[in-house]
Amino acid sequence: MVNTFLAHDLLWGMTPEQLPAQAPAWVIESISAGQPVVVRRALSTPGFIAVGVRGRLREQRYATVMAVDAVQRRVTPEALCHVSIDRDLPAVQALNQLRPLLDGCGWVWGVSGSAGFELASGGVALHEGSDLDLILRTPQVLERLVAQELLKILDRAKCQVDMQLQTPFGAVALREWAGPARRVLLKNARGACLVIDPWNPQEQAA
Repeated sequence: MVNTFLAHDLLWGMTPEQLPAQAPAWVIESISAGQPVVVRRALSTPGFIAVGVRGRLREQRYATVMAVDAVQRRVTPEALCHVSIDRDLPAVQALNQLRPLLDGCGWVWGVSGSAGFELASGGVALHEGSDLDLILRTPQVLERLVAQELLKILDRAKCQVDMQLQTPFGAVALREWAGPARRVLLKNARGACLVIDPWNPQEQAA
């Protein structure tokens, strides 16, 4: 069965009883408050999804698994593109600034990271120094020259914008793909490796 859950999806339905016995108190607190977990790139046994729990602090990130049968709600990054929050923060300003440009580019895009978490959950996750994390669904090759032009647009935003290109074989940072390096880091459930072409990772550099 193909896993329909993708990295950066937010899932609701996990309970404290599903957590490992050694889970920190802040993890139990987050789950007890009904906060979603985020799907992460990692292998898991059948019937389970690799997920991460977010805490209030930046360093509070906890990796665990969630039973597929426990999922009650799923929100994808692209479902958050047009969700608005009334907070005067650079990341929110950047999202408002970039939204019409990304809508007009013809690609499917989405919001992940702290911004995605806050847009989906209503909980406070962004602060004055937060970056804006975005994803771009790229089932076909995004040429490097196009990536460079897109990066120029993102770099004019109100804050640092980090975009991941989601290829059929994993994710690569737009900033890296737009750069001069011949090989780039491709991340997927099995780990990370340097490849020449993220859309054809078998062509790895020696």
